Amino acid sequence: MVRRLGTYGDWFIMLIAGGLLLFWLYRAFYRWLHEPANVNRIKLGKGGAVSSNDENVKLLRKRGYEVTSGKHVIRIPIEMDDSPLGSGTRLYIDYIAEKDDSAYLVKTARERMPMDWTASGVRDRLLVYALLLPDCSGVLFVDAKEGIVRKIVFHLID
Repeated sequence: MVRRLGTYGDWFIMLIAGGLLLFWLYRAFYRWLHEPANVNRIKLGKGGAVSSNDENVKLLRKRGYEVTSGKHVIRIPIEMDDSPLGSGTRLYIDYIAEKDDSAYLVKTARERMPMDWTASGVRDRLLVYALLLPDCSGVLFVDAKEGIVRKIVFHLID
């Protein structure tokens, strides 16, 4: 009688393990099936060093953000009419910051490029960063001179 219970217990464990494996395979297939075909995800490396003396970093820390990495350079080769257009271009992300388990891209204010705080101005200047790294929760615009940290979140609607 004891042998029989062990056999049923073994089958029960195998049935549960098989069910979990099937569920995991189904979820992986479902995610693969519903992900856009041409999604090229950008993976950021470690980034540059973060200077604790930087006014932007101090302001972010004062507002409760943890700056996790410094400057990132994303190289973007461009082709026009099937030939390279110069050496391409680059996008710069000043910092990556985290708060409440959410990651944000950080862009800092530049005197040479004042920010136009209209919907189209914010879109033209910052939307590319939100689209480039969709896993981030938004973009932080930091102006240490004015003492401003603005969180911009783009909601894309069909």
